Amino acid sequence: QVDLVESEGGLVQPGGSLTLSCKASGGRFMDIDVMGWYRQAPGKKRELVATITTDGRTKFCDSVKGRFSISEDSARNTVFLQMNDLSPEDTAVYYCYVKAWNRGLLGDYWGQGTQVTVSS
Repeated sequence: QVDLVESEGGLVQPGGSLTLSCKASGGRFMDIDVMGWYRQAPGKKRELVATITTDGRTKFCDSVKGRFSISEDSARNTVFLQMNDLSPEDTAVYYCYVKAWNRGLLGDYWGQGTQVTVSS
């Protein structure tokens, strides 16, 4: 089992910034392939926001390119999502995502979700 602990989201004004973090814990048999973030707005499907592989390859959805950045601290199994120039369209529940090997099995793991609200 891999446990994910996300930082708190919050209320941010349009144009503001917020950083989310997520730490993965799974013991000495855990080997992470990908870390990242998805989000789900009310009435919409969950969508990829950004991911990063352990060799540094990143992927972003088109709507956040140029505004969001993703990084990881592999020594601490932690991923960071820096969100800049936030708009109301970024309002959603953000979910941490990890693809990892654990005891020889590859699995997808999700955080509990954290609310990010962009509003004046």
